[in-house]
Amino acid sequence: MPGRLNCCKRKDRVLLPLFPQDTVPKIYAMTSHQIRQAFLDFFRSKEHLIVPSAPLVAKNDPTLMFNNSGMAQFKDFFLGNGTPPSRRIADTQKCLRVSGKHNDLEDVGFDTYHHTMFEMLGNWSFGDYFKKEAISWAWELLTEVYKLPKDRLYVSVFEGDVKDGVPFDQEAWDLWKPIVGEDRIILGNKKDNFWEMGDTGPCGPCSEIHIDLRPVADVAEVSGKSLVNNDHPQVVEIWNLVFMQFERKADGSLNPLPATHVDTGMGFERLCMAVQAKISNYDTDVFQNTIQVLETLSGKKYGDSNEPFADIAMRVISDHIRAVAFAITDGQLPSNNKAGYVIRRILRRAVRYGYSYLGFQEPFFYKLVSVLSEQFKDVFPELKSQEEFVAKVILEEEKSFLRTLESGLKRLDVITAFMKEKALNTIAGDEVFELSDTFGFPVDLTALIAREKGFQIDEVGFQDALAEQKKRSRQDAAKEATDWIELREADGVEFLGYDFEETHSHITKYRKVKTKTGDEYHIVLDRTPFYAEMGGQVGDTGVLVLNEEGKTVSIVDTKKENDLFVHISKDKNLDDALQNAGIITAKIDIARREKIKSNHSATHLMLSSMREVLGTHIGQKGSYLNDEVLRFDFSHFAKVSEEELKKIEDRVNEKIREDILLDERRNVPIQQALDQGATATFGEKYGDFVRLIIFDPTFSFELCGGTHVPSTGKIGVFKFISEGSVSAGVRRVEAVTGEKALLLMREQEETLNKIKDLLKNPTDLIKAVENLIDEKTSLQKKIAALENEKIQALKASLIEDLEEHSTFNLIVKQVDVPSAESLKQLSYELRDQVENLIAVFGTEIAGKPQLSVFIAENIVQETGLNAGKIVKELAKEIRGGGGGQPFFATAGGSDSTGLESALEKARELF
Repeated sequence: MPGRLNCCKRKDRVLLPLFPQDTVPKIYAMTSHQIRQAFLDFFRSKEHLIVPSAPLVAKNDPTLMFNNSGMAQFKDFFLGNGTPPSRRIADTQKCLRVSGKHNDLEDVGFDTYHHTMFEMLGNWSFGDYFKKEAISWAWELLTEVYKLPKDRLYVSVFEGDVKDGVPFDQEAWDLWKPIVGEDRIILGNKKDNFWEMGDTGPCGPCSEIHIDLRPVADVAEVSGKSLVNNDHPQVVEIWNLVFMQFERKADGSLNPLPATHVDTGMGFERLCMAVQAKISNYDTDVFQNTIQVLETLSGKKYGDSNEPFADIAMRVISDHIRAVAFAITDGQLPSNNKAGYVIRRILRRAVRYGYSYLGFQEPFFYKLVSVLSEQFKDVFPELKSQEEFVAKVILEEEKSFLRTLESGLKRLDVITAFMKEKALNTIAGDEVFELSDTFGFPVDLTALIAREKGFQIDEVGFQDALAEQKKRSRQDAAKEATDWIELREADGVEFLGYDFEETHSHITKYRKVKTKTGDEYHIVLDRTPFYAEMGGQVGDTGVLVLNEEGKTVSIVDTKKENDLFVHISKDKNLDDALQNAGIITAKIDIARREKIKSNHSATHLMLSSMREVLGTHIGQKGSYLNDEVLRFDFSHFAKVSEEELKKIEDRVNEKIREDILLDERRNVPIQQALDQGATATFGEKYGDFVRLIIFDPTFSFELCGGTHVPSTGKIGVFKFISEGSVSAGVRRVEAVTGEKALLLMREQEETLNKIKDLLKNPTDLIKAVENLIDEKTSLQKKIAALENEKIQALKASLIEDLEEHSTFNLIVKQVDVPSAESLKQLSYELRDQVENLIAVFGTEIAGKPQLSVFIAENIVQETGLNAGKIVKELAKEIRGGGGGQPFFATAGGSDSTGLESALEKARELF
């Protein structure tokens, strides 16, 4: 067998050492499915309730964009805000770490064990067992079920932290010592052995379990103990046992939790690497199915030492398809904002690696969805049921990004051509940032192409530009909250809004929050009629009447934060009133709630009607409904025609006229509801018991936690106002109901009557409008002909007056043209008659100054001049702005007196 192969390196860290496979210790072979099931079966035998994974996309938690750990869905139980269905729970949770504190994205592909999406196997104790059981069970599972060798396992315990006032974890040390011996216990600092989910929230000391997977010869040379937590790819943490004892407050202090808990997390992919005796997570059957498909598609072999970047690309792609596919499945579509932007960024990173290193010039990423859905159909069946939709969304995103890549490459060609002409060797940081920000070109791709052309990039300048953008983003999102001020204990929040519009309640806690729009008070009650925003329905507004003081507090919104209903007030100086309030009266805005109920119930009727008219593939992909409008996003790959919209609208109104009574059923077992045919929304996490909203079980039968009308007749009338595309495979409709629908129809009727009056009440209104349009078209053609004659005469005079230079011909002139479009026509026609043309025009149209800059494309290529940048500079003279392409750009402004100085500035420049 050959010896050790060369390693890929990144930042002086060994990334993928390729050892001959037979030198890796042989352990115990199980498939990934068997490994996962063995974990769940083991803890089921220890009286744990096995629960399903929460969606990848975080719900009702403002601190998270995605679920980034196994404990995220149980956060409220640790904080005492809710009651778990069992004191012992185990699961496998889909997690995503690509933003914020836990961000592994840039490591993915370059090493063997970081991932964007990963499975976290976990067992939980909510005030039940603690360190003794957690430690003994972990050892039992690893060594007796998975048969991992005991002499390859190391454990760590928390050494304590003086600053936080947390002592050395003597209890954990004493429990581990008889199991592994002192020589296999490592003391860990706060960074490695004190687990915190974020800046605030539950936390505590932890014990990590590490395994040494190096070849026997390497183990003999260097002890694995010295390599723990030192980024060695074969000495890795596989299980973290967190002992939840504290809550981190906003001021950095630690408070003991009401009860101690256990929160463990074992990376499924790393566990498979250990159990299957592999040297990389990507060598396990978790990823190999995908990698083998990539080998077939690309014609390249994974593990070929001659193409290390092809290996990196296959690891990136096989990882990223999981994150993208499951995020879309759970309801997060790629977009340009927040969580959607994160998913788009992951998708584009995968496509870019395939484009650069595997030779994929056409869409390929979407082809991996079927491989993934088949692999996970038994554990995460939601992907299998949406396979076609997910693949189509990814395909459209790929097509779009490949076009973007092509544009970026052209822009990079212009930059490098200019640098070659000027004998420069470093691409400026702001240019690199523009390629990243505008064209989606990550810095490493720009650097790679630059190196191929003999250039380098200004990495420092790029980082400065990037840091400035991040600073602006942080300032835009800045929000500062104090700790909760606890006023009285309560067992969660009791929502009474389905049955009552006002309640007598107590304030349990509040906090003050500083936002960009001003200070807010966040108030929590023990019982409330206020619906908190969720499921697309906005939160209620209303008032809290502090009875003992007679003071009224305005509530402008209600949000759900984990399991808390947070009532938001912008009133000032409420501390004394809130702290001294006894029994209060919580009242919602009833009139507003009634309109919201109408819109929500109408949404249910609309979805059922859509499925009848458009097909049963229609699924909800997002919604927003308030007292003004209902907005609904749904899976569909074609524009909904006017005829189809009419059919849907007619069907909804038919059901409204039938005045169907609401059949509301609470606390129905989830499986019973699904078996009866209830419609669920993918990406929503439902509990063991759900609420059903039924308007005729043969028509509308949905799981829903929102508020609804008692009968469909209360909706009044339903009317669409728009239909359009949101993203690949997703359409959006907007509609109004009740008074808003009547108002819309009245406005349309008034508009129609005004048109009739203007046209002198013609017998055939449509024919009269058609005649008017025909007449306008005829006149526009005549005007265009006259304008063209004027342009031709102007063009001739400009050619006579042009300035000839050695390498270009220059025209800088204030002209009289009828429109901004005329400037473009004039520039393009001059281009066809004058070689090496640079033309700058100024004009005044409807009292507003306009500028245009044209540069012949060969001059752009040779010099790197950019009309868009130049026109922005000239526009300062007319107090305006603009932009465009490198060869032609325009600008508008507000100060016509600056036209002359702008043109003079252009003369000086050229």
